[in-house]
Amino acid sequence: MPKCRVCDSTLHEFLDFGRQPLSDAFVRPHETDDEFFFRLAVGVCGSCTMVQLVEEVPRDRMFHQDYPYHSSGSSVMRKHFQQTAQRFLETELTGPDPFVVEIGCNDGVMLRTVADAGVRHLGVEPSGGVAEVARGNGIRVRTDFFEESTARDIAGTDGPANVIYAANTICHIPYLDSIMRGVDALLAPGGVFVFEDPYFGDIVEKTSFDQIYDEHFYLFTARSVGAMAERFGFALVDVERLPVHGGEVRYTLARAGERTPNPAVAELVAEEVARDLASPATCARLAERITHIRDDLTALLERLRAEGKRVVAYGATAKSATVANFCGLGPDLVSHVCDTTPAKQGRLTPGTHIPVLPAEAFADPYPDYALLFAWNHAEEIMAKEQKFRQAGGKWILYVPEVHLV
Repeated sequence: MPKCRVCDSTLHEFLDFGRQPLSDAFVRPHETDDEFFFRLAVGVCGSCTMVQLVEEVPRDRMFHQDYPYHSSGSSVMRKHFQQTAQRFLETELTGPDPFVVEIGCNDGVMLRTVADAGVRHLGVEPSGGVAEVARGNGIRVRTDFFEESTARDIAGTDGPANVIYAANTICHIPYLDSIMRGVDALLAPGGVFVFEDPYFGDIVEKTSFDQIYDEHFYLFTARSVGAMAERFGFALVDVERLPVHGGEVRYTLARAGERTPNPAVAELVAEEVARDLASPATCARLAERITHIRDDLTALLERLRAEGKRVVAYGATAKSATVANFCGLGPDLVSHVCDTTPAKQGRLTPGTHIPVLPAEAFADPYPDYALLFAWNHAEEIMAKEQKFRQAGGKWILYVPEVHLV
C-alpha cells in the first residue's frame, strides 16, 4: 500500500487517470517520441486526511529553464498579486528593515510591488527562464529549489524573514518535511508563512478534476494543512477563501503559541467535517462524477465531429493535459488550441499532440465551438472574445459538468 508523504500512514487511492504526460511539456512536432509519461493517480491519507498523488514526478522534469508559465500573463492575477503585496506592506512588513522571501516567485509579479516600495526581498525560483524575467524587472532572485538547506543558506546571508510567501507552489512540492524545516530555519520570531493553493473543497464542489495533474502533488484542506503544521511545531492561524484559479485558500502559519488563530480557521475546519470532505466515500463519489464528465465530453465532441462542426480549444493550460489525455482528445476532435504564450505556440499539447497556435488564430476564422480549457478565466476570456459569440460560436465547458454557453 502507498504511504502518505506527510505522516507515513496508509494512502487510499480513489482515482487513476492512467498514463499522463508532463502537463507543461509542450513538444515540438519532431519530439513526440521522447515524451515522459507517468501514472496519474490520487489518494487520501486515512490519518491526516491529506489528498495527494500516488506517484511523484522528478522535480527537475517539471521546473527547468524552459518552464513556460508566466504568472503575470493574466490581468486578474496581476491585480491579485499587487493586492497581496500591498497587504503585506501594510501589515507584516512595517517594522525596521523588513524582509520577505517568496518561494516560487515565477516572473516576479508579486515581488515587483514589494521592490517598488523599497523593501528587502528575495525570490527563490528554480525555473531559469522565468527567473531571468523577474531579474529583468528588478527583482532579486535566487535560481534554486527551496528546501531546508536553501533556507539555512538564505538565513545565514540575509537574516530571518518576516514573511515567507508562496502562491501555487507549495502544493507542487512532495517533500513538505524539508520545506517546513526550512521555514522554521528562516522565519523570524513572530513571522508568518503564507501560501495559497487550489482548495480540495472547491474541486469536490465543482468537480474541477483538471486541478489534478503532475505539478499539483497535494490538494489541501484546512484540516490537512493544520495537521501538517502541527507536526512541525507550527499552527494554522488564518485561512481565506480566494476566487482565483478556480478556487483557492490562503493559509497563514505561525509557530505554535505565537499568534491567536482567527475564528475563520475553526469555521472552515467545521465546514469540512460537516461536508465529510476528505472521506473515502466523498472521494469515491468525486471519482464517479469525473468519469461521467469524461464520457459526456467525449460523446459531445464525437457528435460535433459527425455533424461536421469545427471545434478548437482556448487556453493551452497545464491542467488541460489531464482533460485531454483522460478523455482521449486529439486533433481529430479538437483541431488546435489557441494560446497567448509564445513559448507554447508552434508546439503540440502534451500526450495528445494538438497543435498550439497564437491567439490570433481563434478569429481566422471563428470556429463553431470553442472548448474552454482556461475555464477559471472564463469571465475575462468571454469578455475579450465577444465577437465569437456574435458570430454564432458557442463555448464548451466541463466544470461543474459538460455544458454549452
